[in-house]
Amino acid sequence: MERIKVVLADDHLVVRSGIKSLLEEEGIQVIGLASNGEEAIHAVQELQPDLLIIDIRMPVMNGLEATKKLTESSTNTKVLILSMHDDEDYILQSIESGAKGYLLKDTSREEFMKAIKTVQQGGKYFSGDISNVLVNRYLDVKQGKIGNNTTLSGSHDITKREKQILKMIANGIGNKEIAEQLGKSVRTIETHRFNIMKKLKVNNVVELLKKIEEHADLTI
Repeated sequence: MERIKVVLADDHLVVRSGIKSLLEEEGIQVIGLASNGEEAIHAVQELQPDLLIIDIRMPVMNGLEATKKLTESSTNTKVLILSMHDDEDYILQSIESGAKGYLLKDTSREEFMKAIKTVQQGGKYFSGDISNVLVNRYLDVKQGKIGNNTTLSGSHDITKREKQILKMIANGIGNKEIAEQLGKSVRTIETHRFNIMKKLKVNNVVELLKKIEEHADLTI
């Protein structure tokens, strides 16, 4: 199988080098490096990678501007944002700019690789904490159509515990807080979350909420 080709853009040399080493250990080919948005655009145009992994806050041109310009240029390169910021505006702007995924820099190695493969294959990937931000915005837009007092239909074999966790996700609660409230480990909550997504045949919370909206038998 042909190796995934990546251009990596981050203005911190140590961070850039560390991520490059991690990717190469996983068999991913880093064919270009950039320290700002302009350099990232030039590298993508010249090298035509499968994926651009880019930070947001950088000098000269930030990652959001670079992502938007690349999207407008109809490049086949997909963009994955890797940032330390979980600010709602940044996340929503990244989606509007055309990014296919958004991860925080404290993400696990396993999730990082999963995100890269998902985006490279044409999907979208947002980490759990980021998905909660998107859920909150969805709830705002829908003006309470998804409330606290409804339940998931049993037609999808959702367990009582999964219903409880799904309701908490819809209320914008992150995995760590869910784990604390339920007295479970974060890994256990992540497993429940994975099972919910698998049962409903969705890849992220955005798709989950869309499915709930489209199917009358799925209401939280």
